[in-house]
Amino acid sequence: MNSANKPQVDVEALDEETVADYLLENPDFFERHDALLGSMRIPHRTGTAVSLVERQITSLRQKNLQLERKLRDLVEVAHSNDDLAHKVHELATLLIAAGSRAQAVRVAEELLRSSFKAEHAVLVLFGIDHAGEFNPEDRFLRLVEFNDTAMGPFRTFLDSGTARCGLIRDSQRIFLFGPDADEVGSAALVPLGENSATGFLAIGSRDVDYFHPGKSMDFLARLGDLLGCALAIR
Repeated sequence: MNSANKPQVDVEALDEETVADYLLENPDFFERHDALLGSMRIPHRTGTAVSLVERQITSLRQKNLQLERKLRDLVEVAHSNDDLAHKVHELATLLIAAGSRAQAVRVAEELLRSSFKAEHAVLVLFGIDHAGEFNPEDRFLRLVEFNDTAMGPFRTFLDSGTARCGLIRDSQRIFLFGPDADEVGSAALVPLGENSATGFLAIGSRDVDYFHPGKSMDFLARLGDLLGCALAIR
């Protein structure tokens, strides 16, 4: 068939959308015209041209690499969660075995610093009726009354009864971390007991982004539940 006898194609009607729709509706098109796969050349970012088959293989390889990266990320998260669950279990068993509130406080301090790598940690307990149990020089512990004026900057947090993460006010940092206050860039505040009745735990980090408002609160809430129960029943 010479060019004069070939059917004329309305080029204007064959816009990109029409061609794309046709190929989607006819997925076997290249099976019926497999010679096109080897002859079609597609521009590549290197400046050269590759066949459609080569382009598809490259695309599949890239997708495979992306999936491998996602899988590695998921495995790392799973390992991290498993490690965290083990540490929480260890904390729970040691708190249960603690024979006194003072011992429970020592367990919490030791594990927060060793297992959970807390750079700065402070436990605030309300009520001074058990003050004789504790070492008054313990930098990890603060014993105050719930209505003490020093708790004014924490009132909104205490009334909420929920864990909070992020930047904290200068007055809060100074009360909690004293001479180390300037080293704390961000912090987590974790209530202990119902309506923060027992007190709260503060964990500080030098990294301003380590504790941020979008951080998951599940672990912190569980930590608060464990410690709150251990300290409330003694």
